[in-house]
Amino acid sequence: MVPRSRFTPRKVLLVGIVIVAGTALGALLELALAHLAEAARISGITASAWAGPAQAKEASSLNQVIDNLRNVIVGLLVALATLFLTVGGVRYILAGGDPGEVEAAKKTLRYAAMGYGIAVLAPLLVSILKGIVGA
Repeated sequence: MVPRSRFTPRKVLLVGIVIVAGTALGALLELALAHLAEAARISGITASAWAGPAQAKEASSLNQVIDNLRNVIVGLLVALATLFLTVGGVRYILAGGDPGEVEAAKKTLRYAAMGYGIAVLAPLLVSILKGIVGA
C-alpha cells in the first residue's frame, strides 16, 4: 500500500490562500491603526490614545518618546500576530486529522488572537499608564 502524501494540490492551494489572507489581514490592521491615529491627531485629541506613523517626528519630549516607542511596539505586535495567524492556519490545514497537531494549531491561533488584542489595546494601556504616572 502506497502512503498518501500530505501535500495534495488542494492543501497546497489552501496553504497559499491562508498565507496571502494572513498577510493581507495584518496589513489591513496596520492601516486601520494608522488611520485611527491620524483621525485622533486631526480631531485634536489630547493625550493621544492612538498615535501612529503620522506622528513619528523627532522626539522633543518624554511623551513623544513614549508615543514613538509605543508605535514601534504596536507595529511589531501586529506583524508577530500575523505570523502566528499564518503559521496556525497552515498547521491546521496540514494537520491531517491528527488530534495533537490540530490542538497545537488551535493554540497557535489563540496566541495570534491574543497578540491582535494586545496590539489594539496597547495605545489605551499606555494612555492609562500616562494618567497614573502623571506624564
